[in-house]
Amino acid sequence: MSQKEIFAIKLSELERQYERTLSCLHLYQSEDHAKIKKELEMVFGEYRDAELQLQKSVNTSRSPAIAALSGAQLDYDRRIRRILQDELPGYLHGGSSCFFADQVEAISLYGEYAIDFAAQAMRYALLAVLSAIDAQMDLDEHR
Repeated sequence: MSQKEIFAIKLSELERQYERTLSCLHLYQSEDHAKIKKELEMVFGEYRDAELQLQKSVNTSRSPAIAALSGAQLDYDRRIRRILQDELPGYLHGGSSCFFADQVEAISLYGEYAIDFAAQAMRYALLAVLSAIDAQMDLDEHR
């Protein structure tokens, strides 16, 4: 499989995930709590599956680079989860607010952060792909 084919497949996956994310955000606007809970459960299941896949890549990948990258993603995910669950609500807790309200605010702040992080990750992915294409073209020209 060529580099272009691999990038096309990955781009298609990214488009599907982006469209699904937009669809879910539109669902939020409908304020149908039952639908939101159902979607949350489904996405959380997919998140757990992806996390298991990362762990599998760390443990069984033949490529040290894939194992290292998967491990870094896994470490990042676990650290963010600890911050969100254990630290962030405490940073926000004020004398006049209840802890549950602080948790809601913490989750909302993380949602904003996660969207910003996703945008930065897309920029980084674009840099990586363009760099790979540029390097391939340099190699082709050198030959």
